[in-house]
Amino acid sequence: MLKKNVLVVDDEESILKLIKYNLENEGFFVTVVTSGEEALTKAFEIIPDIIVLDLMLPGLDGLEVCKILTKDKRTSLVPILMLTARSEDEDIITGLEAGADDYITKPFRPRILSARIKTVLRRRSKNNSAAISNKGNILLHDISINIEKHIVVSKGELIDLSLTEFTILKFLCENPGWVFSRNQIISAVKGDDYPVTERSVDVQILGIRKKLKSQGIFLETVRGIGYRMAEE
Repeated sequence: MLKKNVLVVDDEESILKLIKYNLENEGFFVTVVTSGEEALTKAFEIIPDIIVLDLMLPGLDGLEVCKILTKDKRTSLVPILMLTARSEDEDIITGLEAGADDYITKPFRPRILSARIKTVLRRRSKNNSAAISNKGNILLHDISINIEKHIVVSKGELIDLSLTEFTILKFLCENPGWVFSRNQIISAVKGDDYPVTERSVDVQILGIRKKLKSQGIFLETVRGIGYRMAEE
């Protein structure tokens, strides 16, 4: 099996050395850079399998780097795992909305970082479609979604969802395990300019959970960030 190439971006040399040492021991090929400008140059040069990106960088910060990488055709499919301080919930939300796939907070344990990287790579390799059958339906946690007919069945019971509820559930089930902020959910369901408040997303999620009954537990709240459909 070919080694996966990880590009690590952080302005702290001690952190870079720690990450590089541990990831190489886990079988990854690791490239490290210390600035946002270097990150862009190296990412376009090597097209890594995944990027570990610190948000707090001198010059071009991590959020801007993330936006540029996700919009460029050469790197738009490269997953980004962002590093952030433990208390920066707003930065996490902003990072996810900028295109990051996942996050890990500092300080972190190297083995946890390695596990998160492997998880992101595994999810991306499935193209977020493992739950989607050849017929275009979704089956996850005994929840069956017929996309064309807009029918949802949970544990054999037909579930009556509004159009917005159906679209939110479909979006989350198409991306099991991924965390989405409320604004990301709004954008995915209604478009970037749809005049919906974050509070209205909470109301929709609550309604979906109630209607799914026992299976509603798989629709998880990620405190301070948003929501996800459990992967397993």
